[in-house]
Amino acid sequence: MSTRDAVSFAPLRIPLVRWLLVLLWVESLAVAAYLVVTPVHVDDVRYVVYPFVWINVGVAAVLWTTLPETNRQLRLVAGVVAVAYFFLLAALSGLVSVDFGALLGSGAHAAGGHTHAAGGHPTGWQFSLAAPGWGPRFGYSSGALSVAFIPYRVVGYLALSYLVYAAVLDTARAALSGTLGLVSCVGCTFPIVTGLSAGLAGGTGVASALQTLSVDLSTVVFVAAVAVLVFRPNARGKTKQ
Repeated sequence: MSTRDAVSFAPLRIPLVRWLLVLLWVESLAVAAYLVVTPVHVDDVRYVVYPFVWINVGVAAVLWTTLPETNRQLRLVAGVVAVAYFFLLAALSGLVSVDFGALLGSGAHAAGGHTHAAGGHPTGWQFSLAAPGWGPRFGYSSGALSVAFIPYRVVGYLALSYLVYAAVLDTARAALSGTLGLVSCVGCTFPIVTGLSAGLAGGTGVASALQTLSVDLSTVVFVAAVAVLVFRPNARGKTKQ
């Protein structure tokens, strides 16, 4: 390692570890405060820990990843892909849902001058407290469109989208340089399983066993997806050490 490499190594690594330690400290205080002020009994500790696995792994992966230098056109394309990818995960996991039947029928309801809650569900803004990481939760429903904010899911999907953004930049640059870099796109498609597993296991009730383990499975898939994207072939030598 050259002197220049050694000098640039320390400033990148020390703040990363420091910020992660600060994040862990804040999370621990938040959990302790929540358990003190609310009459909540923790039956299974892993459900308290899982949201922070998503948050901490996602934050660490983003801080660890260095974006390659590319032109504005490639950044724009990668940005569009990343945004679309985020909304795909959000839709698969139920953070965003659209009732096209209600949407197409909204004109008839509006003509009658009445507003109804679709399927008996409340409309408007909702807010609820929950354990740190799981909450606080808030969302909005208009009957045709529903949007929910669950902290650990949003942070995790934003992190995955950022990593996909970096992967697309790497792949596009490799393709333009004549290198067969499309193999790294496996890392872009694999994390979709994260949202799919959350949507199937946690939202549709396909199987009671999957429902019971939905958080466990989605957490495992999320961590694996982050690992695939961070340590994909084209990312070698591009992660912050």
